[in-house]
Amino acid sequence: MRVTRSGEPYQTVPFVRPGGESLLRQSGWPKVRLVLEAVDRIEAIGIDPVDVAPDHWRHLHNRMLAGQASRPYTRDRHHAWLRRRAVS
Repeated sequence: MRVTRSGEPYQTVPFVRPGGESLLRQSGWPKVRLVLEAVDRIEAIGIDPVDVAPDHWRHLHNRMLAGQASRPYTRDRHHAWLRRRAVS
């Protein structure tokens, strides 16, 4: 989940008030394990998963739903995200 700013649309989720933007949602141990492995790979390159580009989590979610491999999140992708975020 990503916290939304005032005035942005959001989804309601139990126990999250008022709600947020869902970036990645999976259920069932095999899919959850794949998400946790993706988080581990991100941490292994020294990036806090909280700081990862929201687009990467959406990408991972959509690829998992389609049963396809996702692109790895790299330091180069992360630095590009940080530059885009600084401009906006």
